[in-house]
Amino acid sequence: MDVYEKQLEEEIPDFEEHIPEKHGAFDISATVSAVKIHGWKQVTGILAVAIVILGGLELVIRLFKVPEFVFPAPSATFKALVTSFPTNYTHFLITISELVSGYVVGASIGLILAAVLTQVPYLEKVITPYILLLICTPTLALVPLLMLKLGFNIWPRIIAVSLASGPMVMINSVTGFRRTDLAKIALAKSYGATTFQIFKMIRFPLALPMIIVGLLVGGIFGLITAVGSDMVGGKVGLGNKITYYSSLARMAHFFAIIIMVAIIGISIWLIFSRVGKKYASWQE
Repeated sequence: MDVYEKQLEEEIPDFEEHIPEKHGAFDISATVSAVKIHGWKQVTGILAVAIVILGGLELVIRLFKVPEFVFPAPSATFKALVTSFPTNYTHFLITISELVSGYVVGASIGLILAAVLTQVPYLEKVITPYILLLICTPTLALVPLLMLKLGFNIWPRIIAVSLASGPMVMINSVTGFRRTDLAKIALAKSYGATTFQIFKMIRFPLALPMIIVGLLVGGIFGLITAVGSDMVGGKVGLGNKITYYSSLARMAHFFAIIIMVAIIGISIWLIFSRVGKKYASWQE
């Protein structure tokens, strides 16, 4: 019996050496895990830290009489955020529209390219150098050129956001598709599964955590590009207001815009954290 088991063990293929590592250069999947707050004790601790930091900053600024054009007190920033919100609301919506429009286009193209490239290795070798070129080239450098060709409207900024977010979605999705357990694919092929069935039932579900990471990173890069594009050229958007308030040394209003941008970024993180927790937490 022992001899038979030994022979059987030698005949079974070992896929362990072909299984990719769980962590790689682009694996920041921990960021899609939502922060869990349990009980009032943690809530109280978080609020206490915020009160200490903001209260201490307010006290130091008032004690040393720091001018507002040098660094505004938190109370002045909050007041500017509230009073200027009706004026900045339109710019807030414009930046959101640039981000959402460009992100949807870029993320869709990036995800489709990732799926195609992992199925056709030849195309991957041909297209990958150009994707790396996009990643290594600051997208903001292309905004003036796009504006000269397309005009000073919203379209150059949408294209810039697409070029910034798409490659990040693609490269993380490719990483996820490559991490599929070859043993599962071999088993599926032995049962007669087609390429599309393998992709749908094995590759895509196992790659979902990295796809969500790519969508998260692409959203953050898209936000940075949208705000930067408003700063480079254009008369609207939160980036334009940052430039405007900084040129007038109205630092309270300047930091109020920074808070609005931060709220958008935190919202992106919370959305994909929730999506990852709902659809990809089963792999934990």
